[in-house]
Amino acid sequence: MLAEVAQELNSLAGSYSVGSLQKFRKDNNSFSRLPSKQLFDLRTVFEDEGYGYHYGGRKELQFNIGIEGDYLRYGIAFSLECSQSLPSIDILVPKISLFNEYLSEHVENYFDLRMWHYQGGKRSNDHMPCQISPELVREGTFIFLGCKQIATDVNYAEIMRIFDRLYPLYLFTEKNLNLIKNTEFKFRFKSGCSFKRSETSANYKNKILNVELKHNEMQYQLHKELALEFGAENVGTEIPVEGGSIDLVVKRGDNFWFYEIKTAQSAKSCIRQAMGQILEYSFWSKSYKPEKMVVVGPNQLNVHEKDYLDTLNTWFQIPLEYRVVHN
Repeated sequence: MLAEVAQELNSLAGSYSVGSLQKFRKDNNSFSRLPSKQLFDLRTVFEDEGYGYHYGGRKELQFNIGIEGDYLRYGIAFSLECSQSLPSIDILVPKISLFNEYLSEHVENYFDLRMWHYQGGKRSNDHMPCQISPELVREGTFIFLGCKQIATDVNYAEIMRIFDRLYPLYLFTEKNLNLIKNTEFKFRFKSGCSFKRSETSANYKNKILNVELKHNEMQYQLHKELALEFGAENVGTEIPVEGGSIDLVVKRGDNFWFYEIKTAQSAKSCIRQAMGQILEYSFWSKSYKPEKMVVVGPNQLNVHEKDYLDTLNTWFQIPLEYRVVHN
């Protein structure tokens, strides 16, 4: 089954940012030619063992697929199991440090994903994404961040969307520091909604306290509203950019509007939490600039918050707006 999964993902990869992974590896490692023409090479997909990873991933943060019971897992992983191709885990330790650095700044981009690990032959429980603790960095540990689907009913496009969201984390972890100055992350708009409403039956307490659930509900509602207003083909969620992914993007001709969703109860807090992200997403790269930036929150601006937003726009001359979406 895994070989079929890998081939199907390879056939879709050209339409996604992660499809350029092998070219990145060639440039990053100064290889004379492409290591492989595909994301998953059958040389690193092991049907009998029930797992596979991108070609070249043994010494990297690897894009990983695997069978766990009735489920297909997909995401990224560190495999600290030594072998002939990985005689020591020392090469992965600095990459784990970079993984932790990135996750400390962008963990909220992955609230809907889960982490787990195997150590000493035992599997941990699933948990929220977090930094990798030193206790896990030992030979034989397998650390995973991603999702699962029923293996008999696979949504391949959803797997590729998750891979694209994880690709900036891979790039940050693997980049040769000398290459960072010369590498530009290619902005690719893709319409659609990363449907994450599977937990809408959660009880009232969890809906109030769980930031992830609130964020997902707001993102789903915002996509629905904007798809009606501008057409579903012009609205996309979780669009990868350098440093993370934009919650929602609206395409307006040749221009784009960026939306960043926050769940705080005051508009002031939402603006504070969103500003660093939305400015970085909007202005870090020279290859794309949004026509409009929109902070999205669950409550209306009060008089003081409106004055504050007007001051930001006037003083800094940035196209910043605020929109309410009730969750």
